[in-house]
Order: sequence, then C-alpha cells, then structure tokens
Amino acid sequence: MSEQMHILNNVDEMRRFAAEFARTLTAPACVALHGDLGMGKSEIARTVIQTLRGRDTVVPSPTFTIVQSYDGISHFDLYRIEDASELAEIGLAHALENDITLIEWPEIAAGLLPADAVHLYITAHGDGRKVVVSK
Repeated sequence: MSEQMHILNNVDEMRRFAAEFARTLTAPACVALHGDLGMGKSEIARTVIQTLRGRDTVVPSPTFTIVQSYDGISHFDLYRIEDASELAEIGLAHALENDITLIEWPEIAAGLLPADAVHLYITAHGDGRKVVVSK
C-alpha cells in the first residue's frame, strides 16, 4: 500500500489537486472520500466530475438523492444509509464494476469496496486541508 500526503491551503489548491487526481482515473475505479462534515469531500468529487465531464456540468450534492450519475461516473453519498443491505438497491455493485465511483461516507460500504479502491482521507490542517491518498 502506498500513501501520498498533500497539504492544500485553500479551495483553489483543493480544486487543482482534484483536477490532477481526476486525470489519473479510468473506469472501473473506486474512490472513497473520508472526512468529517465540511472537510471538502463534495468539492473534490465535484471537481473530479467537472474535470472529466466538462466544467459546466452541474454537480449537486447527492446527500438527499444518495446517488448521481454522470455518463460513466457515479457519485454516492452514503451519509443517510443506515444498513449495508440498502447498497444493493441503489446500484453500488453495478457502479463499482463499471464506473468511476466516488463515495462520500464510505465506511458503511467498507466490506464491498474493491481491494484496489483509492482512499482519500481529508482532515483540517490550519486553515486548509491535509489529504492523504492511500492506494
């Protein structure tokens, strides 16, 4: 397992990081976004999607819809999922097999994530963020 650490001092640096990271992804790929509320998981996911599908792609947070799809990219927010059995109903397995799959709050799906999933651990670092990429 390899890890890379990135210190991102502001939102612009976070977006640059996410855009560069997006260019490394090819389907199928799973990206698990870990971090407390407000750490930037949705901003990273939004930037990845807009980098791969166009800057003008509208990317709402899937907090209430749970999943949003963008032509080969699936963006899941599992915050409101209470039981892993619900994951089959929302199409997680299909996405993991076929898409670039971005998962916010991936802990409930831990047993279903592929071994080659990339994990981004986002924490506060002064006024910015520290992102540890674990492969």
